[in-house]
Amino acid sequence: MKLYRLTGGGIDGLVPEQADVPRPGPGQALVRMRAASLNYRDIMVIEGRYGRGKAKERLVPVSDGAGEVVETGSDVRRVKAGDRVVASFMQNWRDGPPRDDYNDSALGASIDGVLSEFVLFDAEGLVKIPDALSFEEAATLPCAGVTAWHALFHDAGLRLGQTVLTLGSGGVSVFALQLAHAAGMRVIATSSSDEKLERLRELGASELVNYRQRPDWERRVLELTDGRGVDHVVHVIRSGDLERSIQATRFGGAVHLVASAVESEAVPGLVTRRLINLRGIHVGSREMLEALARVCAQRNIRPVIDRVFPFEDAREAYRFLKSGSHFGKVVIDFP
Repeated sequence: MKLYRLTGGGIDGLVPEQADVPRPGPGQALVRMRAASLNYRDIMVIEGRYGRGKAKERLVPVSDGAGEVVETGSDVRRVKAGDRVVASFMQNWRDGPPRDDYNDSALGASIDGVLSEFVLFDAEGLVKIPDALSFEEAATLPCAGVTAWHALFHDAGLRLGQTVLTLGSGGVSVFALQLAHAAGMRVIATSSSDEKLERLRELGASELVNYRQRPDWERRVLELTDGRGVDHVVHVIRSGDLERSIQATRFGGAVHLVASAVESEAVPGLVTRRLINLRGIHVGSREMLEALARVCAQRNIRPVIDRVFPFEDAREAYRFLKSGSHFGKVVIDFP
């Protein structure tokens, strides 16, 4: 089988190799991968900037992938050969509250990921794909999709009629917009591009703010909410804008913090003065992935895919994602 490994040196250190197809042991399922989806996390991993230390040596990267079960080991009841499946981001986080040790089972960093034609999974870490979703669409769900679901619908207190602010047009933000709109929420979306803003409108955004034209975009958000502020912000922009997100949030509202750095000393004061619920979000459980897949099928929510790259062009897919020019998700198809 063909696969990629990280050998150091950033994207150029992503090297294609060949290996024998593994056989599943007890509790395992062998999956023929059909599609993988990239996240900004994958850029951080490949550049050695992710997590508490270096990634596993000669890591097979990428966390998000979907495919078809070809063989199972003994004691497997959850899936069978022929099932279309997607892998949960943290293989050991099945349900319930998060635990620190669940990070030890995170695909594409702590353990080998999915950028391989065949992958051995713990069968309990797999979720069946609804018929309504393609392999490419399902591959976008485990990280970006589940993160948006976790932020808005898992213990978030989201209620009908509330207003949600999304930032930018990356995978998490687009998923958050689609999910909030499908749930009947008013969504205010930001971007630096008028063209992307129009696409966000087509996906359900009620109001749009170009933050390049309005560097004080939080003031525009307050104007759009009659000075009250939004109920929820899905904050995914890394560093620098967290204060603005807090200022755009209503008294007692919530900022769901996704992969952002809290760099300003002013932030704690803003949080306490405005009674803001500053909530850290780190992907989610298999249970959340199951719920998200079910809702996407029931409400006909189609994940937004910008470009699909062939397996042999995986490095170009990484470069395209790093350029920041994408809208929604970047996917890699397998032969």
